[in-house]
Amino acid sequence: MAQDNATKPSSAAGEQRAGVRQVWHESPAAVKSLLGGMMINRLGGFVQVFMVLYLAERGFSDAQAGAALGVYGAGAVVGTLVGGWMSDRLGPRLTIVSTLLGSAVLLPCVLHLDSYATILAVIALSGAASLAYQPASTSMISDLTAPERHMMVFAMGRLAINLGSTIAPLLGAALVKVSWDFLFWGEALAVVVFSAVAATTLPRGTATDPAEDGAAAGAEDGTRSGGTKASYRAVLADRRYLLFLLAMFVSSVIYIQHIAALPLTVKHLGLGIEVYAAMIALNGLLVITCELLVAKVVQRWAMRTAVVLGVLLTGVGMSMYALPWGLAALVIATLVWSLGEIIGYPSLFFAYPAQAGPPGLRGRYLGASNALYGLGSAIGPFIGVMVWNRFEEGLWIACGVVGLLAGAAARGGVRPADGPTAGPIAEGEATCHAT
Repeated sequence: MAQDNATKPSSAAGEQRAGVRQVWHESPAAVKSLLGGMMINRLGGFVQVFMVLYLAERGFSDAQAGAALGVYGAGAVVGTLVGGWMSDRLGPRLTIVSTLLGSAVLLPCVLHLDSYATILAVIALSGAASLAYQPASTSMISDLTAPERHMMVFAMGRLAINLGSTIAPLLGAALVKVSWDFLFWGEALAVVVFSAVAATTLPRGTATDPAEDGAAAGAEDGTRSGGTKASYRAVLADRRYLLFLLAMFVSSVIYIQHIAALPLTVKHLGLGIEVYAAMIALNGLLVITCELLVAKVVQRWAMRTAVVLGVLLTGVGMSMYALPWGLAALVIATLVWSLGEIIGYPSLFFAYPAQAGPPGLRGRYLGASNALYGLGSAIGPFIGVMVWNRFEEGLWIACGVVGLLAGAAARGGVRPADGPTAGPIAEGEATCHAT
């Protein structure tokens, strides 16, 4: 097992054009298991999608149902931070298995609770447990994959997530037709399957697994090599990474507007809901069919270039919804920001945060980036709707302006590299200033 899951080096420095088949063939068994597990987990991701309808069905008010969804999102933000800490302290494998099992136990409890306050508490804990595995999963994939393959392998991970997220609502609707109970037990079953796969296939010791293999010095007293305290304070001391986190947060606020404010724009233009659905479907189709093909080209670029271009195209694309061209503007804008997502997001959300953190802090670096993305996604709809109600198309112009600022933050936040990818930063750079 240890040999099968060893990091697979690239065959040659010049082989930056590796396709999906080559990267999949090179990937260790653990990486393949995690990619498959991500898809299984998203295929069973029913509860968050149908939570509002479920609580309304039980007689709770629309406001109470909406608040529960917000509580779930807040729990997910906290969960990613805790998951990053657990990954560094307990190791990725134990973190993945334990948090997934915790989520599987919590989910069906909602079916048997009557108190709204208790339901909210369980939903918050379930949200935290359901996403706490992500920093550990990304950390392990990063450890077991050659750096120049990160962009492609994380594009494969996004494909697995997007496929699962696309199919899950359809499966969930079929389960609801039978019984609401099946919705919760179905997601719990999917989570258990993922945890079982992780428990049987993931290695016990990795470079970021100090609890199990002692690779990181000072694990017992909570410090890492060099005497620096292994905590989120070390992440906050990395000023350059803070710029990256700012870009991450702003990008997520802009990105979520395709769900929050775009429906309002479509309605304002006098177009039907089917037009909005078509825009969302267009984005999904482009991401699913084109991201791996684009990643084959983008993986040869400097990671800073991919991140900055992705952030800029997302902001500029959203700003094009303000163009007075009716349906044509909607299509063009969707194409542009979808291209930004395809180019930049495998690096923005996965590859760079995994490479930016030193081994003893990688989980926390990933936890911080996941938390900022979750926070932006949570408050983005409130900001977008508020701005739209006051300025209407001015919201989209603001997305473009703020997107330019996010691009500048990304340029300052992503460390430059001589090659297409940047390896993990040296431990002594954890407190370096942005330049």
